Amino acid sequence: MTTQTTPPQTPTAPTSGTPKGLIGIPPTTGRALATGGGVLTIISTFLAWTWTSAFPGDLTVYGYPGGLQVLVLIGGILTTLLGLASYGVKGLGWLTPAGADGALKLAALGTFTTAWFTVIAITVNLGGVVNLEPGGYIAAAVTLIALLGALSLPFERPAPDPVDPEDTQWEQFLHHARHAGAVTRATFASGPARPARDIPAYAEILVIILAMALGLTIFTYGIGTEYDELFVGFLITVGFGFAALAKTGLVARVSAITTKHRTITMTGAFVAAAAFPFTQSDDRYATIGVYILIFATVALGLNIVVGLAGLLDLGYVAFLGVGAYTAALVSGSPSSPLHVHWPFWASAIAGAVVAMIFGVIIGAPTLRLRGDYLAIVTLGFGEIFRITVLNMDGTSGPDVTNGSNGISSIPNLNIFGFDFGQEHSLGGFTIARFANYFLLMLLITFIVVIVFRRSSDSRIGRAWIAIREDETAALAMGINGFRVKLIAFALGACLAGLAGSVQAHVTYTVTPEQYQFAHVVPPNSAFLLAAVVLGGMGTISGPLVGAALLYLIPAKLQFLGDYQLLAFGITLVLLMRFRPEGLIPNRRRQLEFHEEAEAPAVLSKAGA
Repeated sequence: MTTQTTPPQTPTAPTSGTPKGLIGIPPTTGRALATGGGVLTIISTFLAWTWTSAFPGDLTVYGYPGGLQVLVLIGGILTTLLGLASYGVKGLGWLTPAGADGALKLAALGTFTTAWFTVIAITVNLGGVVNLEPGGYIAAAVTLIALLGALSLPFERPAPDPVDPEDTQWEQFLHHARHAGAVTRATFASGPARPARDIPAYAEILVIILAMALGLTIFTYGIGTEYDELFVGFLITVGFGFAALAKTGLVARVSAITTKHRTITMTGAFVAAAAFPFTQSDDRYATIGVYILIFATVALGLNIVVGLAGLLDLGYVAFLGVGAYTAALVSGSPSSPLHVHWPFWASAIAGAVVAMIFGVIIGAPTLRLRGDYLAIVTLGFGEIFRITVLNMDGTSGPDVTNGSNGISSIPNLNIFGFDFGQEHSLGGFTIARFANYFLLMLLITFIVVIVFRRSSDSRIGRAWIAIREDETAALAMGINGFRVKLIAFALGACLAGLAGSVQAHVTYTVTPEQYQFAHVVPPNSAFLLAAVVLGGMGTISGPLVGAALLYLIPAKLQFLGDYQLLAFGITLVLLMRFRPEGLIPNRRRQLEFHEEAEAPAVLSKAGA
């Protein structure tokens, strides 16, 4: 008697009626409108949108997109590709491993928003719609058509293809996850995802190189935007473009490859970052770059305290100030009462060690507190530090920090005869002052990343995570909670002090106002904590990306004046609403914020 093997049953889409989208257009017609609208959008960017070059970017040229037209062109290309992929065009399956319909809606919405923002900006800046050329009207119309077509696509996910019974249970699990549009969530819930098809190792490395090159290109373009409207359009395009690619599952697929080759990915990221100064024609944007690295390095140190150990520290910027003041006092500055000039390596070690000592002194009596009580105490420490250095002016207290005047005229670094304050030529490229400090700070960041990575993978790192998840259970299992938390506090303070020693030489002057809890210009404790939460707690790349965004966006939104913080706050609210686990979360936090969606997937894999 032969037994017949029945293939496992797979969930199917609802069959009651034709699935509808947000509007009543049939899905077939809507898909055609979205794809055709994307093609027409591409064509419209090669037309003139206005008659005068008074609007920045010179949108008067036929046959050559400029300024915001380039961003609309990118959105149109992405919309067209996703539209063709939704038709099942051969060769585009790699772009949409989790389906194209949801991503098509986001791409069309982003293109529509950028195009209409441009049209409205031209109208407002130049004084009326009369300043629009036919290309502007066409772009507005075709992007609206593409958006309406995308919104007509059904919200129900399509039924997955039958599962091959010869596949392993892991492959079947990933198959269901991809067709459910949940590759990213399933990845973080059940382990690192893998591409649907294995590709050679050299091809995976090539993917990593392309991802690093794309990241460098996007960052360089964003930091070098020459006018306000272009930066706003850049934010819109990048935001919706990233959301669309994440919806397709492509981001999860690339993340799986980078996770598989962690060392190569980290090396490639630092090589790409080191190439940044060589992409700049002057030192203006390298200035922003070095401050971003200082901010990101301190945020990564705070990530040890908040992300790994789960300690809410609201006065962390004070440790940055301790390191900066320590390095400034021994830097040879004429404003320093110590009148000594130590070499950089000695001042950097001194800044890190003194900050660590302060971390132990502050942490020893306070780390027996938890939650909100610990947050209040650390907030008080930050204010105590600022008020103390403000009063150590020789009048209210001993003459150490010069009070509100701070320590000024801090000399440039000179390491082995290399003067960081002078221009240098490297391989035909001119590297100016801030580019020199950018490369130095990149080296410091690399050291901090190594420390974070090794610490999180060690026994003490596991103890931090245990404390973060459930301190009572960790104590019951024999972990010395106080000692473990004190080590986290001291290590985080040490890394912040190391970054502060470089900051003192970059800024020439250290003053108490730089180290407040909430300050208009980061880094400050509020922005540091926001960078960790926004980027992704407990990860390496998360705080780095979060810090870059939180420094770059306010620096570029200064044209909003009094509404700058309002717009910035609204952006943070939206990001936390739609991605509460952070931009680059770890697996555990992804599961925590999507517990309802993840539980069935986890249970099915556990049962298997």
